[in-house]
Amino acid sequence: MYKVKSLDLSPWQLDEPPPANATGHFVFETVNSLLQHWPNTRYRNGHAMVPGVIPKGTLLYHGAVSDKIPTVPEWTATDPEHSILFCEGSSETGCWHLTLAATRPLKVLYFDGTSAANTITGTLDTQDIIAWGEVRPDWWLNEDQRIEDLCKWGAPYAVDGYVREVMLCDFTAGLEVVSWSHLASIVEPMSTVPTIPNPFSKSLFLRMFEVMHAGSWHNRYPGDTRIDLDLAGIVSLYDTTLAPSLVSSRHGQERCDHRVGGISSADIEAVKRRVSRTLERDQGDFSGVDWKTLFRVIVERYSERLDLIDYLLNSENDTPVDRAMKVHVQLRVMLTPYIFHTTVPPSASYDSANSWATTAFKACGTAHTSSIASYISSLNPSERLLLHAAQETSREICRVITNMWASGVLAGLDIYLPRDSTPDAAQIVRLTDTWRQELSALMTWLDWSVWVRCRPACGPEEMCYLPSWPINVPRGQPHPPPYRKYENSDTINASFPDRLSLKHGLLTRLASPQDDDWRKPQPKCIRRIAPYGF
Repeated sequence: MYKVKSLDLSPWQLDEPPPANATGHFVFETVNSLLQHWPNTRYRNGHAMVPGVIPKGTLLYHGAVSDKIPTVPEWTATDPEHSILFCEGSSETGCWHLTLAATRPLKVLYFDGTSAANTITGTLDTQDIIAWGEVRPDWWLNEDQRIEDLCKWGAPYAVDGYVREVMLCDFTAGLEVVSWSHLASIVEPMSTVPTIPNPFSKSLFLRMFEVMHAGSWHNRYPGDTRIDLDLAGIVSLYDTTLAPSLVSSRHGQERCDHRVGGISSADIEAVKRRVSRTLERDQGDFSGVDWKTLFRVIVERYSERLDLIDYLLNSENDTPVDRAMKVHVQLRVMLTPYIFHTTVPPSASYDSANSWATTAFKACGTAHTSSIASYISSLNPSERLLLHAAQETSREICRVITNMWASGVLAGLDIYLPRDSTPDAAQIVRLTDTWRQELSALMTWLDWSVWVRCRPACGPEEMCYLPSWPINVPRGQPHPPPYRKYENSDTINASFPDRLSLKHGLLTRLASPQDDDWRKPQPKCIRRIAPYGF
């Protein structure tokens, strides 16, 4: 039986932060990040599986070695800049590029994170447990077996494919050929050294940049709109009732270090059963709540305002009192719909917990979820998880901003609730220091990717970029084994991916990644035109 903790059962105390092992904020940001390239590059190790459809009429692209339709499960891309890399052939023979269109909605299962990245560090964990019933880092390169076994597992549920790229199980099911284009080859003339491609090939950097560039079109909300996800069927490994074995393995870790590798066999079976049920369920088996919009409303309501307050608290353009007044105005703006006529501080008694402001805290913390919570018994397990994530996240945001506002009222900063004494400068400095710490802790806890951006903004010839797979994999990390030694004729005919692998060491050397840059990617501006750099 799925259980969810109702926030109305816990005391609304302003000095009570969320438990250390809370995961509601992870589920919240996962949902807020689905199908978006930027946040899923920040946190590569996915923890969610979501059913969805690729709508009728959607185009998919496949680069090929010949003009034969694949007869086995294969990969496609949603942007031709990606698939063109696999358009194989020499400058003499050209290459083949297939464009497909969905003739009906294609049923898919989406894996979040950088789930197309072949690594042993967790990017493939959720796929492993579905395909093989265990995490198999030793099979990190066994892609043909992975897609074959995923398709075999999904066949009873009529799954057409899986979204990392789009892995299609049958190119003849629900698809039609739009074009089979015999394109000019993207292979550049080779170096004067007969068996080694030109290490500084302009084509190499151009094509790799354009793959990253195409991905950046889907960096932010709403992400890639060509896949329509059914949030009422989400299965998350951050659901502590579903995968309790992961709670202890995550303890004390930063989110960038979370992975599914420590999951128990019993929990794997529970996860697979839950995913199976979501794929089997009738589409009418959900409440009708627009979860995507609910989460987005909460983010839009608070993200820019919290960012502004953070800026004001760290600005040196004002006196301490002016800075505090500006911050307090913003706090009151956020809380205005929840400050009742009876919300008044005590005239004299000292209240370290600011309990007089509890009504504002609770009204704020339940504003977006109380109506949904009233019919919680009709929600399915995925929807209860979503409700809890929205509740827990809203509660903590409102707890912190109510505390900050209430302490500002007591310091005499609120013109609507004046105090008998004027603000003391030293007291204000201490107050803003406390605010800075409280807000920093809240924003770190929320960890919304909307706040991660290039500062200052990039110029017109630049693009904001996060270190990405495969370009920025640090030296010392496992790479695919070396490709076979090419004969002279083979070198000329080598596909672009093969040539890319031969150059991978040079690329990573040029990118000069550091381990921590890979573990915790930081945004930077890179050039959109030559000379390129990553």
